[in-house]
Amino acid sequence: MAELHTGVGRQRGARPWPRPRRIATLSVHTSPLHQPGTGDAGGMNVYILEVARRLAEADVEVEIFTRATSGDLPPVVETAPGVHVRHVTSGPLEGLTKEELPGQLCAFTAGVLRTEASRPPGHYDLIHSHYWLSGQVGWLAKERWGVPLVHTAHTLAKVKNAQLAAGDRPEPKARVIGEEQVVTEADRLVANTTVEARDLIDRYDADPARVAVVEPGVDLDRFRPAPGNRDRVAVEARRRLGLPATGYVVAFVGRIQPLKAPDVLIRAVAALRERDPVLADQVTVVICGGPSGSGLDRPTALMELAGTLGVADRVCFLPPQTGDDLPALYRAADLVAVPSYNESFGLVALEAQACGTPVVAAAVGGLVTAVRDQVSGVLIDGHDPVDWARTLGRLLPDRAHRAELARGAARHARNFSWHRTASGLLTVYGEAIAAHRARLASELACGPAMSCSW
Repeated sequence: MAELHTGVGRQRGARPWPRPRRIATLSVHTSPLHQPGTGDAGGMNVYILEVARRLAEADVEVEIFTRATSGDLPPVVETAPGVHVRHVTSGPLEGLTKEELPGQLCAFTAGVLRTEASRPPGHYDLIHSHYWLSGQVGWLAKERWGVPLVHTAHTLAKVKNAQLAAGDRPEPKARVIGEEQVVTEADRLVANTTVEARDLIDRYDADPARVAVVEPGVDLDRFRPAPGNRDRVAVEARRRLGLPATGYVVAFVGRIQPLKAPDVLIRAVAALRERDPVLADQVTVVICGGPSGSGLDRPTALMELAGTLGVADRVCFLPPQTGDDLPALYRAADLVAVPSYNESFGLVALEAQACGTPVVAAAVGGLVTAVRDQVSGVLIDGHDPVDWARTLGRLLPDRAHRAELARGAARHARNFSWHRTASGLLTVYGEAIAAHRARLASELACGPAMSCSW
């Protein structure tokens, strides 16, 4: 396979890439203003908003187009200087699932095109679409506006279907076809990790020259180890969240759906109780998040599972946390578990490590990059609850090892920042704009009566 490059690595070259003045960011199915951890809101929401803020700090204006989901929303919200979220009316304001949104792409696209048509020609220099639905809109807009399209998939149907969780529904053929179309039409494809880049090339036949790896980041000001004694910090954080002051806390943070596999953690505690009942009775599993995706079919399924397995007394459910409560939850935990069947990156793992909390994660997708095995946490092959119980049973009582992993977690997370991500994206944007301009110049040089090849 051709060598992969990273946006960050490409910045070391001497060539100065052009910089966009304004970009249109497309996020059809979920708004960056929505609370992550429930519905369709997750790491992508965080990514879009954090990157937009850093781009604006670099004097690049960002206008984010998303679907209006409430009549109470203003048409435009300024979230930071230079960052505007525009709510596009397309279909019913409420009650549409992600699977029903393809039927509203025409209406959404019309709203995006009308906004641009009200501006002076050449208002946007580039489009960055997120997820395949947005890529479909971006594909048409780039043709209409004559600007390059950069696309980030975040998740891929072929990958998800190959690693499907028990009880989950496969992604439909329409999505697979839609992703293939966007991969073909985008000027640049941004992958979160080299694993995702290889999936784009091997599973979707993407041109390696148009694939760049730019890793997501973490807000290192918000997510950081709290000053002072770690034990005292953890006790205070537990008191704040209503968690037991003593014993061990293992936290899951994210949307509650089969793909994220929170049931693996509950089953692991049940398996741990069989192996070491004394240790298991000192463990509190925290499930923080709301139902999402096919998890909406049975929103109480995890509670029922805990009761059936006889560990309901060891499981605590919290709604998605906002503000300082999310870092507090990470600091309250001895370990954070990320048992997902697939993650394009795994921002939860990075946030937890930035707070100095080791992560136990499935060795899948981007988690093998987000977590440095045996340094910032532990990666587990597969989702067998017995294997997870064995790992928890080894790590939780070993205070010295956990302390070593905690130090490694904080160091590892410092390698990632949203400024670094935005800088890498600016390099990719510059490449896309330069290639687009070169193509236009070549077309003009050929003239209408001649045929060019490039």
